[in-house]
Amino acid sequence: MAVNVDLSQFLRRCRARMAPESVGLPEGGAYRRVPGLRREEVAQLAGVSTDYYTRLEQGRNITPSDSVLGAIAEALRLDDAERAHLFDLTRPKPAKARRGTPAVQKARPGLRRFLDSFGDHAGFVLGRRGDVLATNHLCRVLMADFDAMPYRERNLTRWIVLDPEARELYEDWEKIAAEMTAILRLDAGRHPDDTRTAELVGELTMKSEHFRRWWDDHKVLDRTFGQKHFRHPVVGPLTIDYQAFTLPGEEDQTLFLYMPAQDQASQEAWQLLTSWNADETAVRPEPADPSPTERSTP
Repeated sequence: MAVNVDLSQFLRRCRARMAPESVGLPEGGAYRRVPGLRREEVAQLAGVSTDYYTRLEQGRNITPSDSVLGAIAEALRLDDAERAHLFDLTRPKPAKARRGTPAVQKARPGLRRFLDSFGDHAGFVLGRRGDVLATNHLCRVLMADFDAMPYRERNLTRWIVLDPEARELYEDWEKIAAEMTAILRLDAGRHPDDTRTAELVGELTMKSEHFRRWWDDHKVLDRTFGQKHFRHPVVGPLTIDYQAFTLPGEEDQTLFLYMPAQDQASQEAWQLLTSWNADETAVRPEPADPSPTERSTP
């Protein structure tokens, strides 16, 4: 019988982190030998039988209703990203299509021109699994020139986890890299049969001990807005505020805009950054599509 390993491990992790006292249960006890709640306690909180919840947590081939999943999400106190991930993991898997050359995601030409129109914001577009589809000049000055990288390396998660320059750039690199891993985990749940995602996870698992640990945590995260702290090699310490926008008509593409935080040091550093190499005003041509061999070779 096929077992949904990702669902099983995700539910176990969520149950283990639940403090019994947070739901009105005794913290200790002679029979509480593992952290978190017992299966029967989660089942009781969700209003389902212990046998049903046990089979679900074991990854058995069952298809729970939306109301049951909602009740389990409430019992485990899942946030919005975790709730969405739970639903993704329990959806019936589509029939496998005949294998062919993976499609290449692209940003619309108009969107690329839109990015280049921002003179005081760093902007970029991410596609599935964190692939970098388009950047503007300020993004390349602030972070990295993804367009100049080989096709298979134009991925934000890969760059942050593996590139030494990214480790130096982010003041709180470990936090940022762990968050990117959680975002990738959420994306992998939405697209379980995506071969490129599987290849990326395999590469990062082999090359990064940090990534292996974070991936095994089964944490998920959705990107919306926040702050990041940089140690830029040219302008020094810099805090930026960012906003993320899902693009209409492109559900798998997200536009990110970066701007300086309101403190004086960040504002001054940003002004210096915008003036550095400011003579690059020409719109870059779109990077060439990869060859079929480059698309499909791990």
